[in-house]
Amino acid sequence: MLLARYLRIGLLAALVVLPTLASALTLSPEQQKQLQAARKEMGLGANDMLKRHVCLWDLSGRSGPIYQGASNLRVDLLQYKIDISLEAFTNESVLVDALKSGQCDAALMSGFRARQFNRFTGTIDAIGALPTLEHMRLLLQTMALPQMHKYMVNGKYETLAVTPAGAAYLFVNDRSINSLPNATGKKVAVLDFDPGQSRLVTRVGATPVSTNLASAPNQFNNGTVDVLPAPLIAYQVLELYKGMTPNGGIVDYPIVQLTAQLIGITDRFPPALATVIREVASDSFTSINNGLQREAKRIPEHWWIQIPAREKRQYEALMHDARHRLGKSGYYDPDMLRIMQRIRCKLDPARPECSSAE
Repeated sequence: MLLARYLRIGLLAALVVLPTLASALTLSPEQQKQLQAARKEMGLGANDMLKRHVCLWDLSGRSGPIYQGASNLRVDLLQYKIDISLEAFTNESVLVDALKSGQCDAALMSGFRARQFNRFTGTIDAIGALPTLEHMRLLLQTMALPQMHKYMVNGKYETLAVTPAGAAYLFVNDRSINSLPNATGKKVAVLDFDPGQSRLVTRVGATPVSTNLASAPNQFNNGTVDVLPAPLIAYQVLELYKGMTPNGGIVDYPIVQLTAQLIGITDRFPPALATVIREVASDSFTSINNGLQREAKRIPEHWWIQIPAREKRQYEALMHDARHRLGKSGYYDPDMLRIMQRIRCKLDPARPECSSAE
């Protein structure tokens, strides 16, 4: 139950936030040592350029913030003898096809699309799995451990970086849609390529409306759908205040932590090189978090719809059940579900789920 067309800014995370890191990228001595090991493994001399072609999803193409941010990062990488050529795609499904055909060495995409390449990291975007960015931070720390490398590789493809792209909330056109019972009969936007969303919406008695990342915001703004799950940055970028006017709002309860993921072709990124990329992405967490918090503060207070603690527990139970069912069906990866449950229980041992397995 996740919508994220806003990724014209959020996806920038996987190649580091613009302009903060792009203008200050410095590899640590250990990272430079790892990079040298990777170059040696690839048969490159001290002065040889390590060249790779990276494809990016940016709705604005070469003029968009994702492409521009990556261009800044490309300049910084040249000092380390890394030459990245860039290609922008305005259609995410076309980008995915380009990666599959070998046109790209790596491609930057939403976590939703990344699931088809790596179910383990693609499960991070599971509904309700990471309630806050602190949960995300702990997960990224866990994923950076050496023993986790085996989970990053899935045959021909490898997850080179995972970065947070903000929490998704429920934008509604009627403030009365502030509880599960009140969602009955309402029209909820769901992604046409993610069957898990339709299942969850149907279970609460609402009506799923199949849509795509490009048209969903307009459907909410013109009243075709009553509920749109989206990150807070969409409030300004996609002008969702139009769909909320005059009686709508944002339910003050995050339903999912979205991610941007850089997926590469495994044999084009030796383990030492992949490790450096993941570490650089992990180091960007603080900058990304600060940027997301700034966006959240731009939303006027009157739009927020508060819900009681009892209602939140009902949401948690529903999402837990949905994750469990989708895990059993093979849609979500069971190992990632267990890791995220341990993180939730570490931060909140009183959760009902903490007395049993996911």
